[in-house]
Amino acid sequence: MKILLLDENLPAPLKFDFSDRFEVTTVHDRNWQSKKDDELLRAISNEDIDYLLTADRNLEFQQNISKFNLKLVVLFTYDNRYKTLQSKVPLIEQALLSFSETDNILHIDLRNR
Repeated sequence: MKILLLDENLPAPLKFDFSDRFEVTTVHDRNWQSKKDDELLRAISNEDIDYLLTADRNLEFQQNISKFNLKLVVLFTYDNRYKTLQSKVPLIEQALLSFSETDNILHIDLRNR
């Protein structure tokens, strides 16, 4: 089972909408909400979390993701409210399951879906 961490810019209740193929936790669940980006990425790497799911489009440009043991998944969405994202979870899961082992960053464009 893959471990998925929801960044604090995503609604926490979303974690309950993923299938049992994923163990989903949140930044808040881990008490990491006060960590800066590089501290958060280091903590994720140390905890063997497979994916960081975020709506922060700048993170990949502000941090060297390849030096961390994780895969960054960036959602492109007009709206990151729970009501909007809830119906997109199957699309997110499908993209995660097809994520290449050799890639570090995955973009999921939900704007026209």
